[in-house]
Amino acid sequence: MSYKNILLIDDDEDDCEIFLFAIQKVSGIRKYTAVNQASKALAQLKDNLLQPDLIFLDLNMPVMNGMQFLTEIKKIDGLKTIPVIILTTSSQPELINETKAIGAQDFITKPSDFNDFVKIFEAIL
Repeated sequence: MSYKNILLIDDDEDDCEIFLFAIQKVSGIRKYTAVNQASKALAQLKDNLLQPDLIFLDLNMPVMNGMQFLTEIKKIDGLKTIPVIILTTSSQPELINETKAIGAQDFITKPSDFNDFVKIFEAIL
């Protein structure tokens, strides 16, 4: 599938910037939005202020963490079908299994190399 409207939920500004530069290397993206709070993103999704084709979600965030966001979005008709890919620093097998059981489409450990980010997006997008 070709995703054109990407939402990143991540509280780390540097990660958001790297993410943006990496997806710009991949053609076809029409819109990219970054939201730094999961609770804020959830509210905007519920109000139809955001309408992404795909969500990339960090797990380690204050107020509402990524696991809580994933659990909530998968309960809401109209939002639960949006694919969510976990993009976080963790690589714990238990966490990978838990997020997939809740409904994450995929789980990606954030790479340290920019080119690895680009390769990931080329494969997904």
